[in-house]
Amino acid sequence: MTINLGTANEFIARHIGPRSADEQAMLASLGFDSLEAMTAAVIPDSIKGTSVLGSEDGQSEADALAALKAIAGKNQLFKNYIGQGYYNTHTPAPILRNLLENPAWYTAYTPYQPEISQGRLEALLNFQTLVSDLTGLPIANASLLDEATAAAEAMTFCKRLSKNKASHAFFVSQHCHPQTLDVLRTRAEPLGIDIVVGDETELSDVSAFFGALLQYPASNGEVYDYRELVQRFHAANALVAVAADLLALTLLTAPGEFGADVAIGSAQRFGVPLGFGGPHAAYFATRDAFKRDMPGRLVGVSIDRFGKTALRLAMQTREQHIRREKATSNICTAQVLLANIASMFAVYHGPEGLKRIALRTHNLTSILAAGLERLGLKVLGETAFDTLTLATGTATAELHDKARAQRINLRQIDAEHLGLSLDETSTQADVEGLWQLFGAGQVQPDFAALAASTASRLPAALLRQSAILEHPVFNRYHSETELMRYLRRLADKDLALDRSMIPLGSCTMKLNAASEMIPVTWAEFGNLHPFAPAEQSQGYLQMTTELEAMLCAATGYDAVSLQPNAGSQGEYAGLLAIRAYHRSRGEAHRDICLIPSSAHGTNPATAHMAGMRVVVTACDARGNVDVEDLRAKAIEHRERLAAIMITYPSTHGVFEEAIGEICAIIHDNGGQVYIDGANMNAMVGLCAPGKFGGDVSHLNLHKTFCIPHGGGGPGVGPIGVKSHLAPFLPGHAQLENTGGAVCAAPFGSASILPITWMYIRMMGGAGLKRASQMAILNANYIARRLEEHYPVLYSGGNGLVAHECILDLRPLKDTSGISVDDVAKRLIDFGFHAPTMSFPVAGTLMIEPTESESKEELDRFCDAMIRIREEIRAVETGSLDKDDNPLKNAPHTAAELVGEWSHGYSREQAVYPLPSLVEGKYWPPVGRVDNVFGDRNLVCACPSIESYQDV
Repeated sequence: MTINLGTANEFIARHIGPRSADEQAMLASLGFDSLEAMTAAVIPDSIKGTSVLGSEDGQSEADALAALKAIAGKNQLFKNYIGQGYYNTHTPAPILRNLLENPAWYTAYTPYQPEISQGRLEALLNFQTLVSDLTGLPIANASLLDEATAAAEAMTFCKRLSKNKASHAFFVSQHCHPQTLDVLRTRAEPLGIDIVVGDETELSDVSAFFGALLQYPASNGEVYDYRELVQRFHAANALVAVAADLLALTLLTAPGEFGADVAIGSAQRFGVPLGFGGPHAAYFATRDAFKRDMPGRLVGVSIDRFGKTALRLAMQTREQHIRREKATSNICTAQVLLANIASMFAVYHGPEGLKRIALRTHNLTSILAAGLERLGLKVLGETAFDTLTLATGTATAELHDKARAQRINLRQIDAEHLGLSLDETSTQADVEGLWQLFGAGQVQPDFAALAASTASRLPAALLRQSAILEHPVFNRYHSETELMRYLRRLADKDLALDRSMIPLGSCTMKLNAASEMIPVTWAEFGNLHPFAPAEQSQGYLQMTTELEAMLCAATGYDAVSLQPNAGSQGEYAGLLAIRAYHRSRGEAHRDICLIPSSAHGTNPATAHMAGMRVVVTACDARGNVDVEDLRAKAIEHRERLAAIMITYPSTHGVFEEAIGEICAIIHDNGGQVYIDGANMNAMVGLCAPGKFGGDVSHLNLHKTFCIPHGGGGPGVGPIGVKSHLAPFLPGHAQLENTGGAVCAAPFGSASILPITWMYIRMMGGAGLKRASQMAILNANYIARRLEEHYPVLYSGGNGLVAHECILDLRPLKDTSGISVDDVAKRLIDFGFHAPTMSFPVAGTLMIEPTESESKEELDRFCDAMIRIREEIRAVETGSLDKDDNPLKNAPHTAAELVGEWSHGYSREQAVYPLPSLVEGKYWPPVGRVDNVFGDRNLVCACPSIESYQDV
């Protein structure tokens, strides 16, 4: 007798929501008897069979975790003194457990719907207040991708706003971090900006520059007094950006106080692990007069319809999806989860705690320097905060070897100098260990004696005089009990994936499985410095190499770069590769990028950043690319055609039949095909862009490949390319290839890449294909259930959609006065996040359920939408007042429910429109937020505590 042990891998069934019986019922509602039959009806014949993904089974969760643990074990965790913008830090345990590892925080979406995002908006407002206080500048954004990206944004910001319009030169201090210089050079070249690197202490004539970037403290450790230099730049009509260390700013004069126009930097050392380079939250702060030109998102204070204080994203028209090629940036993703960690680090420690950390770090540095000088070492410079540069001459290489033999990493500067950076984790024992390393055989300094006699190395003229973090939020939650409850209270205000389906079209809010998340906080991945010697990161090398191969198999491309740390950066890297390819063939004049009118706004914004001119092509009445208009424009511009940027499946949720023809037209006219991979969740295992005509695609790992959205970041946007573009993938000083760096770290947000590795390894080829099929099935099931209540705007040749569907609410606006906004806000009363509103067509809702949602959840959502349609019908017939109805007044708060009720409908209809809500009700903390009030009365830092008392 044969014993069947079955399979140990249950992950596929755990990841995919519908059960077998549910699947058959949904297929039957669509008229199909199998997933294969439905898939055959959805995928165009011209691209069928292009997938190169294998059909192997995935590993079980336990086996995949064990395999990844073995890989992680190949990373060597040395004691790091490398610094250079990356520092060891303690992530407080209550923040680690209650925020970083908490799905209530990491599964949330970007807070475009403020009524269900008040918790994370408050955390981000705390971040903005922290940055504004420390930099001395009144306006700070809700984070950028990394310090180098923020510096690049500051450069273009200065270019737009400088009064020195004739200049194309940007001065960059040679004392900036090297990785920042690399990204600046990449960003500047396509825009015709000249980067001039020099020693600002020897700069005599500043009239040739539109702006400047200075580092404070400098990368070499010195603390320069920039007051006079800033005045000289201002006299020459140039703007000044300062890259500043937030921890140092607790002790040093703020950049805004010595005249800086912009302050940028990283919040990494505020509790965010090294993670081999990311993800980390950068910051950007500026003057009030420049707020409408600031890149990124901005949290502002407004009021709701009851006059109660409410938060929202302010001035959203600044964002790229509105301004397109006129956008000031293509930044779409922030680093919200990491910004929230940094903000809570400041909340937990408070102003005095932060100053203690900074002062302790600095005092240890001063003692270290004094001891090294006693041992005969030459410490360059008279000032320092936490970093020292040593002139070690011909002994430099030997000292590095000796340090590594003791499992210590020093900073490699050049053949005759090395660097040391201390941080909040440094101890007396570490300082004494460094003395022993550098002064072997000599009498060691007496730590206590030096501690008693050593003076601070901070310049007295630059010691901070102004107070920091006086708001009550930074002065209350210092016990673990208080912080735990504060984090819980904020999370309870929000609606994230841990509560209900988030049906956002184009944004793919799928399951972030716990087994995928676990490795992120392993020390072997979290505590590695991005510039540690390569032999110490062999685990990362193996993991990233395997992941690149996995993504090549999923897409049909020949090579992948994991460096871009957001989808926007992936787009940019893809177009830079195309640009470099044309130049390598002597065709630098190719600068026209064709973009369909339906494209996401990042596409034209990115093309502009890459130095290309955008030519918009038309779409037909069914939403598809107008092939004849495309052909005509490709022929018209054939001598200068560089590329097309096209999303597939399309932004309107359909597999366009003509995709192969579109690719051929572009290639025939000398261009390259960039396929936006935002919608890869419908293609993995079914068709491959690298095989049906794409030359390059970016992949949103936070969409298709399970990295969480984190409330608006982190994201990862690697690019896949065909072999002819592989030589032009992003480079980095730490890598062998020579292309330009697009972000600060060689592998971008490396510490979250294990999430995607785990997902692909557990799903296997068979599971990934099934996930795509089930995503398509779920979307078509919703479309079929709702089509008799709301018109489905677009569908493919067989009346089917891809992975998302668009409901047309425009006719209802005409018949009832109910807008798409009203429906979105009413869904909150049913416990749902709204679908994507008014994209790609105004007055519509785009719904993407993903494969992870069960039939029960899909039905619950459909029931809510059908009940809302009944309420709209009641408005149409006059049963509900056209102005006073549950939709116009949504969402309804608990405070409203217990107050005086003056509406023409019942309390029960307002808050319990379906019986199922009685058992599990989400209560929005505020009513509908007044967007206009928020922009007219812009406040972007924590208001006084009294303002939260209003009702």
